[in-house]
Amino acid sequence: MSDKDDIAARLREEVDGVAALRRRTSDDPAFGRVLVELKGWQARRLAETYSDLLVHPRYRPATEFFLSDLYGARDFGERDRELVRVIPAMCKMLPAGALHTIATAVRLDRLSESLDQAVADALGGREIDDVSYADAYRKAGRQGEREEQIALTSEIGQALEELTRSKALRTALVLMRKPARAAGFGDLQDFLERGFEAFRQMGGAGVFLETVAGREQAVMRRLFAAKSRPFDVERQPLPV
Repeated sequence: MSDKDDIAARLREEVDGVAALRRRTSDDPAFGRVLVELKGWQARRLAETYSDLLVHPRYRPATEFFLSDLYGARDFGERDRELVRVIPAMCKMLPAGALHTIATAVRLDRLSESLDQAVADALGGREIDDVSYADAYRKAGRQGEREEQIALTSEIGQALEELTRSKALRTALVLMRKPARAAGFGDLQDFLERGFEAFRQMGGAGVFLETVAGREQAVMRRLFAAKSRPFDVERQPLPV
């Protein structure tokens, strides 16, 4: 079996897994509304945690990409449906490195969806604020999977940085815009292009990825330890 065949199998497994999770929100609209509220609250928390990166000229594009395409409240249902249809065509047209990045992003999406649903259940109908969220987060538990969530985010960032080193890939992404849309995976093509361009503009992702991983690990530890003000993170000056 080729590398692309392995990646295609991973993609199918992750897409099936996240689709199964999301069926709960269509079967239970009330739960779906709680989940949407939770994801919106988390998106606002992340925007505050990374407010310094969002106003930094060097790191703003990559931060916006992470918050919208990896950690955000965006509905990825259309992307999931697109993947089901186009995995064979996508595997023929995209290089293995790009396919691996997509597969890892879908794995992160599946894990995040599962963790979010666990927190939504643990909220028990309470209004979401710092205190109720922290309590529900601890009740949901699954610290190992929280650590995996952070690691997957770093892995995607590292993969995107590696892709930016290939001038041939940049050219290929541009040339593939029309064929990708014609083949039915324009949304995934856009995902790759946004990530590629954000990391290319940054000119080195080391500080950015260390900052994101470090802050998320600190928040996770403070939440599980029931510390007061768990979202207060230490901010170091960012290099220009």
